[in-house]
This record gives sequence, C-alpha cells and structure tokens, in this order.
Amino acid sequence: MARTILVTGGSASGKSRWAISQFVACDNVLYICPGEMDADTRNRIEYGNKNNYVEWDIRENVTSNPQGLYNRHKFVIFDNLYDYTVKVMEQMCPDIADCDSDMEKVIAKRIIEDVMDMQDETRLIEGDLVVITLETGFSIAPEDPTLKALRKILGIVNQRIANVSSDVYLSASGIQFKIK
Repeated sequence: MARTILVTGGSASGKSRWAISQFVACDNVLYICPGEMDADTRNRIEYGNKNNYVEWDIRENVTSNPQGLYNRHKFVIFDNLYDYTVKVMEQMCPDIADCDSDMEKVIAKRIIEDVMDMQDETRLIEGDLVVITLETGFSIAPEDPTLKALRKILGIVNQRIANVSSDVYLSASGIQFKIK
C-alpha cells in the first residue's frame, strides 16, 4: 500500500536523518533536493549505500516538476518543502512588492499541486513518499516582507500536505513523534 509521510519540525531537528533511516537498506530510492544537498546528508546516504550495497538516485536543484523525476524508484524522499517554496516564490514573484495575497495563493496552489502529483505517482507504483518540511508555527511572525510571505505560503502548504498524508511526524531534538 502506498504511503505519503510528512515529517515536520525545526531546523536541525533530525528530519532528514529520520527519513534516510526509513530506506537505508533499500534500492530504488530517489532523493529530491530543491537546493544543494548538505555534506552531512550526502555522507549519511553514501555511507548507507556502501554498507548496504544499494545505490540511491540523488537529484539536486529541482525547482519544478519533481514527479517527472520518478523512474524506477519505489521510494522517494523530498527534502524539503521550505527550500522548494523559496525556489517557486523566486520564480513566480521575484519582486516581493508584487506578491499580494492572491499571488501567495497561486504560489501555494502550485506547490501543493506538485506534491499531490508526486503523491499520485507514488500511488501508481505502490511506493512510499516522505516529504520533509520546516514547521512554521513555532516562531514569531517575521517583519521582513519576504519572510512573512514565505511563512504564510509554507504554513498553507504544510497544512494541506499534512491533511492528505497517511502519517505525519513531528521531529524535535532528534526524536520523531507520530502525530497522525
């Protein structure tokens, strides 16, 4: 049975480490990064691949159509929605002064559709999709207009993806708590 798992939490709370541990001995894993993968994550994946005689497909700087990367992959880790939201915002609204409430909704809709497309693709192959995101609800409201728009959009996206996910985990201090 296909599953979509959302892992949310603060920065450096163990979200990526946990997601990688779910598939450490699996082949056919696609690891999608909207930005550059950090060295610790890359080392963790390479170490797991070497010890388990598996090979993962790592794709970096993905800024659109993440489901188009699916090939023979049974398991997918999308790391992370925060970076993806930043990239989509930069593409769709390069000048934050032009990013009104309607545009924020359009951006959120696009991101949600991209994740839903990945979820649909995962169902077709009866695989697992782990989506990693940054929790927006634990911080104070930013004054910077760009950060304010980002927080609002990501908050909408996180809520929607949490609602359609099979399971949701909150990561804090390296411990994951199942909340759905």
